Amino acid sequence: MARDPGRVLIFDTTLRDGEQSPGASLNLEEKLAIAQQLSRLGVDIIEAGFPFASPGDFNAVQRIAESVGSAEGPIICGLARAAAGDIKACADAVAPAARRRIHTFIATSDIHLEHKLRKSRAEVLAITAEMVDYARSLVDDVEFSCEDAGRSDPEFLYEVIEAAIRAGATTINIPDTVGYATPAEFGALIAGINAQVPSIEQAVISVHGHNDLGLAVANFLEAVKHGARQLECTINGIGERAGNASLEELVMALHVRRRYFNPFLGRPADSSEPLTGVRTEEITKTSRLVSNLTGMAVQPNKAIVGANAFAHESGIHQDGVLKHRLTYEIIDARTVGLTDNRISLGKLSGRSAFRARLEELGYELSRDDLDDAFTRFKELADRKREITDRDLEAIVSEQVQQNDQVQYTLRSVQVSCGTGVQPTATVTLINADGAELTEAAIGTGPVDAVCQALNRLAQVPNELVEFSVKSVTEGIDAMGEVTIRLRHQGALYSGHAADTDVVVAAAQAFVNALNRLLAGSQTLALHPQRAPLPVLGDLPLAERPRV
Repeated sequence: MARDPGRVLIFDTTLRDGEQSPGASLNLEEKLAIAQQLSRLGVDIIEAGFPFASPGDFNAVQRIAESVGSAEGPIICGLARAAAGDIKACADAVAPAARRRIHTFIATSDIHLEHKLRKSRAEVLAITAEMVDYARSLVDDVEFSCEDAGRSDPEFLYEVIEAAIRAGATTINIPDTVGYATPAEFGALIAGINAQVPSIEQAVISVHGHNDLGLAVANFLEAVKHGARQLECTINGIGERAGNASLEELVMALHVRRRYFNPFLGRPADSSEPLTGVRTEEITKTSRLVSNLTGMAVQPNKAIVGANAFAHESGIHQDGVLKHRLTYEIIDARTVGLTDNRISLGKLSGRSAFRARLEELGYELSRDDLDDAFTRFKELADRKREITDRDLEAIVSEQVQQNDQVQYTLRSVQVSCGTGVQPTATVTLINADGAELTEAAIGTGPVDAVCQALNRLAQVPNELVEFSVKSVTEGIDAMGEVTIRLRHQGALYSGHAADTDVVVAAAQAFVNALNRLLAGSQTLALHPQRAPLPVLGDLPLAERPRV
């Protein structure tokens, strides 16, 4: 392909599609922290959000473009439906980036045309050409997606792709939107596009896919063999329903099996040139950051980044590894940045050393947030003999997740429980006006009593749908990390916190979730795939696309 970049481009959509995971919504500071770490990771493109969805989304994309969109940094991309208002908002949001992209899409499968868009094939074809042309008038780099391509008529798909390229699309994305394809089918679809679309050499072929059948990574690797050169994926595979193709699995599959994939990129099998631009040693750090900030725990047996990924329980395996690691390990844990670092910081350490270590871990805090996190660090140093990077991540991720529109701050929590005693909790909150509110409640256990008291104070109807506790590190003095998800009017809101006292952590996590609920219920963001497509009338006449 004339526009073959010579390697596989990694398009990270953690901040857009990944954030659509139920309960995984991120605030601005969290998005900035993840974007900065994605830049360190070396992804080629960051899809920062859907700017037309809400003022908050627009602001987040714009801030990311400003903070990490340097000429040496990744391309900053925003998503837009094939509608003038979406595209204009997207262009304005990504404008601060040195390298910017508009990613616009429209469905092409008959089932979507009939039941969602209620448009004919001819109408979709016309909209594609018109909107891609408009996007290209605003930026040089335009990506076009055929939503639900996996279930589209191939002949119509070829026609739409050709129209998009002729209108100025530089990347063509082929999504398996519902995770239905198998590797052979998906590979054949990419091969057909390469063979049947006359102008395909003028664009990079990209793939996007969901993991509903657990085949997303396999589908993408097959697509690479047939000419796909951009992979759209997320950290830890998070995303709607069963999630997206996992970035870490794709990158490490291409890294470990380089000899197998090299010939498909026209290289000698023994070429040592990396197939992606990702810095693999940043993978574990990025995985932990995303997990901490979204509150979505990584399953222990998750490939590459799971807690058990490099653990050996079987005696036979242990014996083999002790004799030669390659007997049962195909990846050196250090390749993905997995270390057991223990920092040399303590209660006598200063803010400069503390800040420097946080920056190494991917966090850049404001002065006020840094002071608060540093205070928590000192408090922890008084209680724990050894402090690890995982402890620091737990402390600072809670600080980063604080929303600008915090309604409640936890002042104190006290519980009484034990054998023959009815669990009771007394909780004090400080509201946005600075007033102290105190409430007591009984429950089935200390955590239930805390939640009951907090609900009485907040007086917002909600349903607790998840409560999980895990140890951040080993040892009796380990911090306990609590994740809580609340459901309110069909939407999920998550909160998480860490403390050596799990009841305190539970109270703080519940307050964090309540604050997200209260902030989120005030603004309703559009969902890119489910919102109705606007008409051209949503844009002033002078700003409408050329016809």
